[in-house]
Amino acid sequence: MAKAGKQEFHAVEANVEEMEWKIRQHRKKIVMRSAAAVAFVAILAAAAVLYFAYKEYRGFEVLSEFERVDNVSTKYENFAGNILRYNNDGAYYADLSDQPIWNQAFEMLSPTVHICENYATVADLRGNQIYIMDTGGVQGEIKTNRPIEAACVANQGSVAVLTREKGVSYLEVYNKSGESLASGEIHVANSGFPLDIAFSNDAKKLAVSILDISKGKAKTTVAFYNFGSVGQNEIDNMISSYSYEDTVIPEIEFVSNDRMIAFGDNRVILFEGAQKPEEDVSLTLKEEVKSIFYDKDYFGLVYAKGGDASAGQVMKVYDMTGRLRLEQGFQMAYQKIRFLKNHEIFIQNEHECEIYTLRGVKKFKYTFDETLYQIFSTGSGSRYIFILDGAMEKVKLK
Repeated sequence: MAKAGKQEFHAVEANVEEMEWKIRQHRKKIVMRSAAAVAFVAILAAAAVLYFAYKEYRGFEVLSEFERVDNVSTKYENFAGNILRYNNDGAYYADLSDQPIWNQAFEMLSPTVHICENYATVADLRGNQIYIMDTGGVQGEIKTNRPIEAACVANQGSVAVLTREKGVSYLEVYNKSGESLASGEIHVANSGFPLDIAFSNDAKKLAVSILDISKGKAKTTVAFYNFGSVGQNEIDNMISSYSYEDTVIPEIEFVSNDRMIAFGDNRVILFEGAQKPEEDVSLTLKEEVKSIFYDKDYFGLVYAKGGDASAGQVMKVYDMTGRLRLEQGFQMAYQKIRFLKNHEIFIQNEHECEIYTLRGVKKFKYTFDETLYQIFSTGSGSRYIFILDGAMEKVKLK
């Protein structure tokens, strides 16, 4: 007989398989709950991305405002993430809060800017003065002996210049200190009339677009020069050339170190090659082009809709393989069109602007009371810099 107050313990046979099944079910519930939470967060994130990707903004909030004291002829460029402004009297470089970084005074009748990464040139077209700048200030100055027709800079400060005098055109290359590195003649009577030049980012390749009308028809030749080891064994460093009958090519540009784009009146040609650029893509244009715009990844063409300017415009955007990425109509009578950061397309006239995404979404449309000069993207999806008559505003779209 058991003693009072003393408990007895009995051995119980455990069902091991049942316990393991319950543990597995418990773990499965935890995994399913975690997966559901992750999926819910992912759905919310995707919905937010889609919402902002397709959202159209009709207003903005001014975050800060700075007085503009420059004259109406001042132009603005995005230079290494900050703003370069220039006019006939000089160039001024400031951050996005309008804090000065450097300024340079000069006197030019027709200043033009070319930018390559962290270097920029300001050249006086049909004058003889060129300034070479980086983000820290002026690095060199060039005084040419002949009037300047075009100038472009590479990413380490070398500058290629096209000059012309008495029927003869000249190609000249300088280092960032303004010292001459190479020069040569192009005789118009023999070779044609140079229209434009392009300099590769590494300063090794130089391209020239030359128009020849000596036989009664327009023919343009795009000639490539190499100033590295590959071109040393070639006559005058010329490594290749391509000719196009019945075509005028007034603008060429290296959009990356190994890719150049040529805009003609009836075609767009893409060249590619690290040493000897070769024709990669040729896009035939069947309509008259009103405007061109491009960045390092895309190029765009604007046509009158149905050939009738009063019906509005159509822009077509292609990638650098020649594939059509966007075809979008718009009605606004415009003066300028260009790419912003993130490949947004900015269209403007004196008081109106529209911003489109590559999805064809009209992201922003607005009519200003003041004259609108320029808009810059800050890299954020909804924050921009507005350059207006008398003011520069940092804004957030809403």
